[in-house]
Parts: sequence; structure tokens; C-alpha cells
Amino acid sequence: MKTDSELQQDVMDELKWEPTIKAAEMGVGVKDGVVTLSGYVDTYGEKSAAARAVARVFGVKGVAEELKVRLPGSFERPDEDIAHAAANVLQWNVWIPYDKIKVKVENGWITLSGEVDRWYQKDTAGDAVRNLIGVRGLSNNILINATAKAIDVKDGIERAFQRNALLDARRITVETSGGKVILRGSVRNWAEREQVQWAAWAAPGVSEVESHITFSP
Repeated sequence: MKTDSELQQDVMDELKWEPTIKAAEMGVGVKDGVVTLSGYVDTYGEKSAAARAVARVFGVKGVAEELKVRLPGSFERPDEDIAHAAANVLQWNVWIPYDKIKVKVENGWITLSGEVDRWYQKDTAGDAVRNLIGVRGLSNNILINATAKAIDVKDGIERAFQRNALLDARRITVETSGGKVILRGSVRNWAEREQVQWAAWAAPGVSEVESHITFSP
């Protein structure tokens, strides 16, 4: 089991290793395995990349992301330009049903709304716009149209857990109610929990995932 100081050093090393962020401008605090990031970043994409880098460090139990986006002058863009760029990038992505998604931009903050059939379409839409120049933040409010039967969702997710080399399927239980999935059990680290949630969201017909996963190395 890592101490908080050991985990802090590992997190700082991982941030320095990630080429898309400026680790020198970030503060890292750790308490009981929960990492807090503070400071300023130049883009919203950098902010997201920092949180993902921390989550993949072994021993991390949670991430409190308090980074603030401070755009350089060369990155400033009018809301209208950001909205046009977002609409274009959504339209050009083959995984995104762009005609079902609406884009709103206010003070550099993008809000996505609409309804899609699968979670990956919602997730891909968010990833497509988060790295655009001028973006300060993102609210992905796209809804998912759940159509699959609860028993089919449950069986599919359990089989996905069994196939995943990074997971111990025996430690996870799955409950379903319509398109809602409830996960219980324990995992060894934050990254493994991300794998569990990803596998649950990937099932067709899932509209909501409620996680009660705990950490048990």
C-alpha cells in the first residue's frame, strides 16, 4: 500500500510524463488516496487530460479536479466561432448522429443536448468538442434512448466483465432496472473502476449507470 507522499510523487511523475499538459503549473495534493489537482491550464483539453493521467496511476482512489482554464490571448474565440467549429466537428465524425445533437456556447462553455441511441455516441460527441480552441468547459447533457430489456443488459455486461483481462468479474455484481444499471462490489484501484463503468456503459440500451464500487487492494 502506498503512502500519500509516495502516491503524490507517482502522480507528479505521471503528469510530467503526459505530453499534452504542463505539469509545472499544477499543484498536487493527496489525502487518504484522493488526489486534488489545482492551478491553471491553457485549455479545457489539458484540464481533461490531467484528470485522466491521474486516474491511471495505481493507488489513486479518487480525483478532485480544481484546475481553472485561463486561455492565452491567442486561444480566445467568439462563442459563434466555437459553436460553428463544434457543429462541424460533430458532423464530420462517423460515430456521431450529429442531426440529433444541439450545440450551445456561452462564454466559451459548450453545452450539448439531444438524444442518441448509445452511450458511446454521447461520449464521442463530448470528446470531439472538448479540445477545440477557445473552449473553457463542457456540459454533456445528451440523453440516451434505452430500448433493450433489463435482463439482456445484465447478461451482456456480466459477459463483458468476464472477457476483460483487467477485471476480476467475481468481485462485481450487476443489477438492472430498465435502462438503469447499478454496480456493486470492489476493485483494486481507480483505473479498474473506470474499466467497470466503461463496460457497463458500452451495453446497448443503458441510459444510466449508478456505481457503488469500493476500493479493496
